[in-house]
Amino acid sequence: MLRIEVRTREKLHTMRGGIGASWHAMSRDAPLERERYDYPVRLVNPRGSGFGGNPPVTDEAAWKQIEAHAEWLGFNWMRVELSERMFRPERERFDWDNEEMQALYRILAWCQSNGADVFLQRMWGHVAWNAFPDVHPLLSAPLSLQDFAESCATLLKRLVRDLGFGCVKWFCITNEPPGGTWGYWWSTGSYPSVTITPALEATCRALDRADVDVGLSGPDWTDLPVLEEKNIDFDSFIYAYDLHSYQGMDPGRAAILKRWVDWAHARSKPFFLTEMGNMALGWGTDNPAPKSFSASLSNAETIVRGLRAGVDAFNRWSFTNRGDLDGQWQLIKTWDRDRKRYLEEIRPEPAAYYGYALMTRFLAKNATRMADRCDGDGADQVLTASMLSPLGHLTTWLVNLGEVDVPVEVAYADLPNSRILRRYQATESEVVRPGFTLQPLEEVGIEAGRSFLTTAPARSVTTLTTYDLAASDPGVVEEKA
Repeated sequence: MLRIEVRTREKLHTMRGGIGASWHAMSRDAPLERERYDYPVRLVNPRGSGFGGNPPVTDEAAWKQIEAHAEWLGFNWMRVELSERMFRPERERFDWDNEEMQALYRILAWCQSNGADVFLQRMWGHVAWNAFPDVHPLLSAPLSLQDFAESCATLLKRLVRDLGFGCVKWFCITNEPPGGTWGYWWSTGSYPSVTITPALEATCRALDRADVDVGLSGPDWTDLPVLEEKNIDFDSFIYAYDLHSYQGMDPGRAAILKRWVDWAHARSKPFFLTEMGNMALGWGTDNPAPKSFSASLSNAETIVRGLRAGVDAFNRWSFTNRGDLDGQWQLIKTWDRDRKRYLEEIRPEPAAYYGYALMTRFLAKNATRMADRCDGDGADQVLTASMLSPLGHLTTWLVNLGEVDVPVEVAYADLPNSRILRRYQATESEVVRPGFTLQPLEEVGIEAGRSFLTTAPARSVTTLTTYDLAASDPGVVEEKA
């Protein structure tokens, strides 16, 4: 039997965020015109699946369904993505009113009204006016850093100060730049190569001049590279650290993550996992692996190991996604892959949706991890983390990665008063069953030092929580004392 004791008065780390999923605003399938450039993009789909998952903003019924799913999932920390091409297609012209910008405003409006913090991500530029000669604009680093920095500052001033989207707390200047294993900003053609550090400095200065209170985050590298201090020359220009992870989170990778978290926290800065998934399970074109229950288990493992390491926020790739570009990463189905058109009825992808919901629905923004002690049979296959919300709600996760059921004895030490704990649970056979709803399976009374018994089924996610959420209730987002 696995024994878990949660020490409720021993608080280890308060998150600077919560959990969400990537929600991009890009919809245009712009032609790549590879033949025009001496340094072209080489991949068939160099933008991955970072565009095209949302229906037109004029489809009010579809957007209301998408927003209802985001509310039900309890998303409280969202990575919202855009391209520079959306708002400044030419050097002398900003465009604030096109379809993609309207989608961005709608996403930000949902985040603002629902209390979700936004990590705003410039995915790529794709603007010929600020690309190096003969380099494809999607691949090119900015030719003029001053123009680039002013673009970023103008965008953020427009969103935060002019339109009042105070939900935008963080900004990342480019997706997966050099320093990781893949990404944009990689080429200057025949010119000397560049790093993102001068651009971070220029953008930091431009935001100060514009008096925009949004913190820069970086380096946004993939795929969870080992921390090498000699490569970090940008610390003074950022207010948060973030990385991507796409190979799951085994103990070895969790150790790499922990070193990054400790590095950030030693500098009084949060650390975010701004993209997470598990490509080892499969990906590409319309591969269904990213929406599988195995992927949900991997996400849960990443979150639990990340919480134990001190990660401040998590973002899954992705919320909306066409599912026919680089894998079926979507939590909800908005696109008919066969007929190549948007759907009128937006439906969950059950294994991905409900598996992730066990993590997202019961975690308030800025929750605090409590200390625990785990020992006994099953400690090598069941992962656990326990969180305390700002208003005192308890949530404990049991993630069983193994192939056998594990009996678990749970105790909460130092509880100030007795509580009612509810058990929510997801296994693959259950979540894909027609008519499945996520509701409490049992209730148990708990008090200080008194244990109770439960079971973590094979390959499952179990949530033990004092929240009482019926199947139709929205997820927990934030709590204010």
